[in-house]
Amino acid sequence: MLYYLFEYLNESGMPGAGLFQYISFRAAMAIMVSLLISMVFGGRIIEMIRAKQVGESVRDLGLEGQMQKAGTPTMGGLIILASILIPTLLFAKLDNIYVLLLLGSTIWLGAIGFVDDYIKVFKKNKEGLSGKFKVVGQIGIGIIVGSVLYFNEDVTVRTKVANGATNVAQVEAGNLVKDDQGTSFVWEEAQSTKTTIPFVKNNEFDYKWFLSWISKDLLPYTWLIYIPIVILVITAMSNGANMTDGIDGLAAGTSAIIGVAIAVFAFVSGNQFFADYLNVMYIPDSGEIVIFSAAFVGASVGFLWYNSYPAQVFMGDTGSLALGGIIAVMSLSIRKELILPLLAGVFLAENLSVMLQVGYFKYTKKKFGEGKRIFLMAPLHHHFQKKGIHESKIVSRFWIVGIMLMVLSIVTLKIR
Repeated sequence: MLYYLFEYLNESGMPGAGLFQYISFRAAMAIMVSLLISMVFGGRIIEMIRAKQVGESVRDLGLEGQMQKAGTPTMGGLIILASILIPTLLFAKLDNIYVLLLLGSTIWLGAIGFVDDYIKVFKKNKEGLSGKFKVVGQIGIGIIVGSVLYFNEDVTVRTKVANGATNVAQVEAGNLVKDDQGTSFVWEEAQSTKTTIPFVKNNEFDYKWFLSWISKDLLPYTWLIYIPIVILVITAMSNGANMTDGIDGLAAGTSAIIGVAIAVFAFVSGNQFFADYLNVMYIPDSGEIVIFSAAFVGASVGFLWYNSYPAQVFMGDTGSLALGGIIAVMSLSIRKELILPLLAGVFLAENLSVMLQVGYFKYTKKKFGEGKRIFLMAPLHHHFQKKGIHESKIVSRFWIVGIMLMVLSIVTLKIR
């Protein structure tokens, strides 16, 4: 909202109002306001939650220090959601399709998590919202996100197309450019189903490939492939963050690290100069995702003020389901979803540890009559707790791994 106010003031000649035209300035403001909201007002929200006796119910899993957490206020994800939504509404362009999509996804996934937490806390049902309803909710937002990214005319990719002839109209429009060898190119903007593959020289992959090798006539039906992939990415990331939220500060800190990398990717992809220089896909209007990502990072870091060991509040599913889903939608918007197994490797490891544990247990029980385990306990962070490592040390080491994966993900801009 402030963007439009300062745009008007800039047109009126007010000194300094032009700062709001810069994504870097608005991103800095977004992260500062997000931190302030989460740290200053977070305490008041925790007191309100405590007054409502919204405490965590803890099952005894035999983990050190676990039972001491019983009664700790939960549903702290409300702090995260407020710290993301308010700065985004203040500093982002609210007519931008990517901002609208991210705002809607945040509210949708946060609502699913809120209902789950509400049932657990107020209805005293430890199972919470039925798993099938969670999946239906995730599929629902996946269909919406996939449909918007595929069908909406404002979601485009701009590419350079070789053009040997000099077209006066194109030159006047500023669309005709030349590379270092003097070859002429024309900027063409169109809807696309292309995405980015890391570590590959020609690092673009088109989802149309899945149907093109069968028949060119099937290309209009690429959405039948694309939308299920979007659903899979959102569901996997949302559940991965949910699995990671098992010890103090792990999910929030890991999410903040991932958010920094996505902000870098969004800035590069949304800037024609840097996209051309780095030879990456240029996505018009995607630069506004930097504002949202900055608020996301600020909310995650600010939440650590109360969620780091020993936690004064837990985010609950209200926060964890939203964090993972937001990361997925941001990545899909900037065509970087295929890098998530690397960038969000901590979430992936947590998810896989549960799948492997359950799968191996069922397999060995069926084959040998007695179930066996790969890990002492799943998700993975509980395995290390069972080995006697203090949870604060586990969190710190997971963060270090997350930072390493973030750096490696960013350098894929050059390493191919």
